[in-house]
This record gives sequence, structure tokens and C-alpha cells, in this order.
Amino acid sequence: MKIAVASQNQTVAEHFGHCANFNIFQTKNDEIVKSESVANPGHKPGFLPNFLHDKGVEVIISGGMGAGAIEIFNEKGIEVIVGASGDATEAVKSYLQGTLQSTGSVCHDHKHHDECGQH
Repeated sequence: MKIAVASQNQTVAEHFGHCANFNIFQTKNDEIVKSESVANPGHKPGFLPNFLHDKGVEVIISGGMGAGAIEIFNEKGIEVIVGASGDATEAVKSYLQGTLQSTGSVCHDHKHHDECGQH
């Protein structure tokens, strides 16, 4: 399974669309077997969910995310986990252990994207 984490280097980003990079983890038998960092190609409505889907991502982890992106991920069958924070690798390990749950942190006002982590 491929799990992507919207990140600021190695830390979970507060807002999905404005992250610096995506850390993409390949997992097998609930273990991380490979990881890579992919630069965020740019925040355009609807683009990033399709970009990650094309990379084979099955789960996306982020601090916060807009409702439009969540809807596109859901349409593509990609599980969305929002409300995460801290180290990206640890977030994936928590997900694999079943201890990382989505808080439903949806960003409603993109004019103030710096505040998305404060839902």
C-alpha cells in the first residue's frame, strides 16, 4: 500500500495544499519498506488528489484539508486522514498500528490557510 503524507520536509503539514512536499511510503505487512519525497507540484483546485492518485497513493495523511480535496480523494477511493501532526514517518507508523484516526479537520477558508491547524 502507498501512503502519502502532506509535509513540510519531515513534519506533517498543517494544510494539505500548501505543503512543501509529499512523503510517500510504500508499505507491506504493516511495515514501511520504502519512502520517497516528492515536491508539491503546485496548489491548483482538484490537481493534487489526481496527482497523488496517479502515483498509486491509497491513503493521504495531513493536518487539515479542504472539503473539495476530500471529496475528490473519496471519489478516487483514497482514504483521507486529517488532524495529524508531528513526524511524517511516525504518523504512518501510527496509521499502520491502527492508532491514527482522522479528526475530520476540514479547512473552510483558504484565504487564511496558515490557520488551518487550529480547528
